[in-house]
Amino acid sequence: MTIQNFREEMNEINNLTYFDSTDYLREKPTNRSKVKELIIQAQYLLKQDLKEEELYILNGALGNLYRINGKQKKAIACLKYCLLYAQKEKSTTKEIITSIRLGEAYKYDNEHGIAIEHFNFAMKLGKENKTDEYLDFVLQHKGKCLLELTRLDEAEACFIEAMKLRVKKGKPALIQSTQDALNLLKRIRNEL
Repeated sequence: MTIQNFREEMNEINNLTYFDSTDYLREKPTNRSKVKELIIQAQYLLKQDLKEEELYILNGALGNLYRINGKQKKAIACLKYCLLYAQKEKSTTKEIITSIRLGEAYKYDNEHGIAIEHFNFAMKLGKENKTDEYLDFVLQHKGKCLLELTRLDEAEACFIEAMKLRVKKGKPALIQSTQDALNLLKRIRNEL
């Protein structure tokens, strides 16, 4: 298998996961064996003679796969590698994306405070560099983290802002994702 083949298989990851409405919309595998297979393929590829960019890509993919598969410490290790690479390359976009992913891994590891630090860092980087391409993702993930902490008013503010940005983007799947988060927040409020 080549890295290109692996990347093509990773494009199907959305078909292998779902957002669990009974667990704060955390991403879970629908096909755990396929996720494990992708992890094995990525681990094999990491043993090859690779360029740094390829190592970044594989570690980023592994970070997400480990997170989805419940291996948070491994996810965090892979994503820390990616963050260091992004900083070394002075790639703001990669740094923002990796900070979001790392925040998610920490959230899944129940390290909500560290997760929020990473989301805030990604938001700060975007503002400093006048790029808001990923702001809706930062707000969405930060909101879900705050939701888990039952900081409902703060979570709602994040979701409302994310929704505005996603409506502007005009992407139905993203809009629905934020609507699902708002619906969950409403359900949690009603249960309190």
